[in-house]
Amino acid sequence: MSVPVTGRASADTGESAWHPAWLPPAAFRELGSRPVLVHGDGPLVDTVLDEVSRACARYGGRLWHGPPWQVDVDLVLALRAAGPVPNAAAEAARLGATPAVNGTGDGSLGDEGYLLARVSGVTVVLADAPGGLLYGMFHVLRLGAAAFDDDLPARRHRPALDRRMLDHWDNVAVHPVSGQVERGYAGGSLFWRDGAARHEPARLRDYGRLLAACGVNAVCVNNVNVHDTEARLLTDRLGDVAEIADVLRPYGVRVHLSVTFAAPVVLGGLPTADPLDERVRAWWAAATRRVYQRIGDFGGYLVKADSEGRPGPFAYGRDHADGANLLAEALAPHGGVVHWRAFVYDHHQDWRDRSTDRARAAHDHFAPLDGRFDDNVILQVKFGPIDFQAREPVSPVLAAMPATRVAVELQATQEYTGQQRHVCYLGPWWSEVLRFRLRGAAGGTIADVAAGRAGTGGGLVAVANVGDDPFWTGHPLAQANLYAFGRLAWDPRLDPGAILDEWIDLTWLPVTTDDPEPVRRTMHAIMDDSWRTYERYTAPLGVGFMVRPGHHYGPDVDGYEYTPWGTYHFADRDGLGVDRTRATGTGFTGQYPPPWSEVYESRERCPDELLLFFHHVPYRHVLHSGRTVIQHIYDTHFAGVEEVAAMRERWRLVAGAVDPAVHDRVAERLDEQFRSAVEWRDQINTYFFRKSGVPDAHGRRIH
Repeated sequence: MSVPVTGRASADTGESAWHPAWLPPAAFRELGSRPVLVHGDGPLVDTVLDEVSRACARYGGRLWHGPPWQVDVDLVLALRAAGPVPNAAAEAARLGATPAVNGTGDGSLGDEGYLLARVSGVTVVLADAPGGLLYGMFHVLRLGAAAFDDDLPARRHRPALDRRMLDHWDNVAVHPVSGQVERGYAGGSLFWRDGAARHEPARLRDYGRLLAACGVNAVCVNNVNVHDTEARLLTDRLGDVAEIADVLRPYGVRVHLSVTFAAPVVLGGLPTADPLDERVRAWWAAATRRVYQRIGDFGGYLVKADSEGRPGPFAYGRDHADGANLLAEALAPHGGVVHWRAFVYDHHQDWRDRSTDRARAAHDHFAPLDGRFDDNVILQVKFGPIDFQAREPVSPVLAAMPATRVAVELQATQEYTGQQRHVCYLGPWWSEVLRFRLRGAAGGTIADVAAGRAGTGGGLVAVANVGDDPFWTGHPLAQANLYAFGRLAWDPRLDPGAILDEWIDLTWLPVTTDDPEPVRRTMHAIMDDSWRTYERYTAPLGVGFMVRPGHHYGPDVDGYEYTPWGTYHFADRDGLGVDRTRATGTGFTGQYPPPWSEVYESRERCPDELLLFFHHVPYRHVLHSGRTVIQHIYDTHFAGVEEVAAMRERWRLVAGAVDPAVHDRVAERLDEQFRSAVEWRDQINTYFFRKSGVPDAHGRRIH
């Protein structure tokens, strides 16, 4: 005889020491206050049962699992393969929802898809696999009370991208330059501390919940710059990786590992890492076999090779296809993939040599190799040709590799967009990138490249922005970037404003009133245009990289101008910008297919926001906006500071309407953002006033 499951309380039912982000207990109220029936079995179904049971224990609902269920229910979560539900009302709802699945395509929901419908007063989530049931449950949380509206239309949900991955740049041992987390702005690592594993499963479990709730299904747990200690994760420290995998597995998150290409030498004692050497191939095969013996669902390897000092196949006269295929061969018998980063360029350039162009490098290296990579190689390409700037064009590599599986890489950690000390909601920027059509209106989008043909693409990857900070991302508002990445990876067509609404409604539950509207309005006023605000007070018109060398925070117009890193602006007394045209410059525009090769080649047709990326122009060049370049620089930098001042004032007005600790952290970060924005404004405007000698048309103070 079945009994309701009402309170399988777990050890973490109480409040944790860290912010719940978009899964506060109140987000479970609508689900947890109702009678719920779960039909089916499996490890991820057990996760659904655990989540629902804890919600019911908190809010008074009832959970049923195990026949017979002759009870009234409001929500049914069922695997279709589990067969009929032995409850008349629930079975009628299940049967009523089924045609909505069968009437679409081949009638399959896939491993992660689900159908959500409201039938005869019962909300039904149907899935073909336990992963779909887990994602369907989290969608019910997103909808809240709307999930139980009788006019809820039946809708099938499947991820557009099979691979939705976060790369953690976390070091096991504290690195003397990059610290515990390279380009990390939210404290230490969730996985490692001072050379050892943290062994904190409760925090990792909550991290897995957050990832599953927004759609992320894979993580790489260590830095792409693999140092000596981190290299050993592949061999004698593999148990630490297995422990992380065990904690994240119940939320459908697979673990990947960054490895050094030189592992056969560093770890195996071989005299070479030549990818065509049989001894090297045998070493990788054996090492990989041991990984899968310990972690059966291991995702695969991430490799940064021949880039910024990392070892790679070039040392042996081989190319990147040779290197990637070596690891792909070792992974193939186990179903694993190798993510091979295309971030390869000469970082020992001569700044005097105008013919060398860092933007060209990835295309020059990889486009000739299209078609030579094994099927389980995923070429991981940064969305832009330089390095995650606040504005740069979409990388032409994304149009140049039709016979290669390609993943698009974004950066959630805000290395060049304020380092999580500045509000900078990146959802609109990422959405713009994913919707971009590299071959014009008739061509596919960048999201289509990531999806590939018949779901064989490399998916979407982001450099993670989380750490052990109580707010996960340091700046509480930076949580929105992690959430937006997961949702856009699930469905790149989603509106970033709607995604922000989801995040706000889940995360920012008002503490002094039942009306969430004032907080929602404030969040939108601060965040909707925050990426463009950041762009306004930093580097203008796509030129990029006017940051302090090394740590990359704050302005330094000439910081990289005479360095070997290949990131220049070439400002002189007459103008600024980089000539990347075919006619007179580096020829980079020729790497694009039409129509963009012609649009970017033309000074007249090039979009204003990218003008200085592609052209060196006079300060008095008139933009499409009608302003000159120099006046645009002055105006946008003054406007950006004013917008940050308005953000601070708006946030001050919601004091008392949100948790005081959260309010204080955001207020502190907004104070720093205002200080930094003023510094950016004054340094950029003063620099270009002194270069050009052109005064501000509005007579504002420039130092």
